[in-house]
Amino acid sequence: QVQLVESGGGLVQAGGSLRLSCAASGRTFSMYAMGWFRQAPGKEREFVAAISCSRDRTYYADSVKGRFFISRDNARNTVWLQLNSLKAEDTAVYSCAARLFCDSLPTVPSGYTYWGQGTQVTVSS
Repeated sequence: QVQLVESGGGLVQAGGSLRLSCAASGRTFSMYAMGWFRQAPGKEREFVAAISCSRDRTYYADSVKGRFFISRDNARNTVWLQLNSLKAEDTAVYSCAARLFCDSLPTVPSGYTYWGQGTQVTVSS
């Protein structure tokens, strides 16, 4: 089992940047593919980005491609999401998720086993 704790959210003006962190417990972090999702009020949870166990593959939603960047450090049990050129429509609760396999990078929530509590990102226009 792994526990995930996000941090780094906040209020930022449009065009600004934020860096979200997701710290994982346990000694097997390198065995989990990691993803970030977001959920805005009244909307379904939406895939944002994912990274493979060994960092050799990443995948992004079209809406964030070229603006957001996912990375991880297995020695530090941490995955990050760099958010650049933020827009008002990026406002949401951002959650990290862990998948106990290194075989794929799912873009649906059911592809992940463990979830953090989320961190709020609010972009003012």
